[in-house]
Amino acid sequence: MSTEVRVPTLGESVSEATVATWFKKPGDAVAQDEMLCELETDKVTVEVPAPAAGTLAEIVAAEGETVGVDALLAMITEAGAAAAPAAPKSENTGAAAAAPQSNEVKMTDVMVPTLGESVSEATVSTWFKKVGDTVAQDEMLCELETDKVSVEVPSPVAGVLTEILAKEGDTVDATAKLAVIAEGEGAAAAAPAAAAPAPAAAPAASGAKDVEDAPSAKKLMAEKGIDPASVQGSGKDGRIMKEDVANAGAKTAPAVSIAPAAAAPRGTPNQEDAAREERVRMTKLRQTIAKRLKDSQNTAAMLTTYNEVDMTEVMALRNTYKDAFEKKHGVRMGFMSFFTKACCHALKEVPEVNAEIDGTDIVYKNYVHMGVAAGTPTGLVVPVIRDADQMSFAEIEKAIAEKGKRARDGKLSMAEMQGGTFTISNGGVYGSLMSSPILNPPQSGILGMHKIQDRPMVINGEIKIRPMMYLALSYDHRIVDGKGAVTFLVRVKEALEDPRRLLMDL
Repeated sequence: MSTEVRVPTLGESVSEATVATWFKKPGDAVAQDEMLCELETDKVTVEVPAPAAGTLAEIVAAEGETVGVDALLAMITEAGAAAAPAAPKSENTGAAAAAPQSNEVKMTDVMVPTLGESVSEATVSTWFKKVGDTVAQDEMLCELETDKVSVEVPSPVAGVLTEILAKEGDTVDATAKLAVIAEGEGAAAAAPAAAAPAPAAAPAASGAKDVEDAPSAKKLMAEKGIDPASVQGSGKDGRIMKEDVANAGAKTAPAVSIAPAAAAPRGTPNQEDAAREERVRMTKLRQTIAKRLKDSQNTAAMLTTYNEVDMTEVMALRNTYKDAFEKKHGVRMGFMSFFTKACCHALKEVPEVNAEIDGTDIVYKNYVHMGVAAGTPTGLVVPVIRDADQMSFAEIEKAIAEKGKRARDGKLSMAEMQGGTFTISNGGVYGSLMSSPILNPPQSGILGMHKIQDRPMVINGEIKIRPMMYLALSYDHRIVDGKGAVTFLVRVKEALEDPRRLLMDL
């Protein structure tokens, strides 16, 4: 019996899509609801699941083709209708080909998991297991790094890791096979055969240590002439990471070989400088940050307006209630909840700051999904607090604390960083006195917070020392006029200088 795979409903006003990627090929076995392909429309990316379990018999719409709603994409022969689907499994290794004969060993592919909307490739950053290791189902095998998040790859089954197809540092696409796992009674016996060709590619890092060091670390040690035995590894099981080599190199800088520079003719400072330079490949995340920031400058008519806020009342209110707040809600009261509330309040009055441009349309958002920029060891990320305008002070503080921790640990999901309508960036935590934040497209506004600093201010004709903070609003002048931008900042200033206005909705 055959089942048709058709284009699903694409959404209001969307009549066609382009087939972007097929995750399966004809002859592959598929489970019900397993992702078969990905379609791209002018607004969103749509994943197409298998309507039934069986074998992918035919692909009707190839990658790159444009299809309409309900168009035929492929045909699936349901399980039991044909005996042939088992054959493709023999492609994995010689051991896999023999498995169906004995029924004792089953070879299971470890594939790249779904990486998220608009993410087409990833880099293998770390393998936690090596060929020949026994793995439990759902045990972490490796970690992938995309341009947005880190993705952990769990083992789909229990068994023995017989083959690693994508090594650390390799770039893989969304449909790539990462490894092969043997499961069943003969798994242990199958592992050595599969692992036999691999010893040359996986030597012990140093001495008696049998943990494979990071490829980038080994390359850097070779370039700098550093003995691996002299480097203390900070990775899993003492694994030497690139940062460890850099730190060791800094301590032993005078001992680093500079023979190439010494051999060069005098008067060639470029070669001497090169011996003291370090070239590091940008991470996917850093590449994306660079591209998005530059795209923002190239696309938006970006302008920044400034104001300053007297933080006396907010600080007094926080000092009065912070202990009771933490005792009741289990989270510390910071300044971010006040700024989030003040921005939500101001966005209601100036909705264009919370809107975005889509082609020739302006899309006004009747909700606030607040992006809170967070610095992490790997770069800047912007987790999103959804419906922040409906949340209490305590709920906002809890959400910021939880997402901040997940950001620092590299555990944020794609969904947690998408859909923001406005962003707050707090450069003050690093000591910034004033800056011009860059828009986070397609958003039209971003508020920059800065360091609180005591300054002399004239209050009622007298000079007073007040804790002051500069505020900066960068906005897209294509959609936000100067009047709206200034009004927004003034409303934020008023709410912070008299927090009771937030309670009164004034």
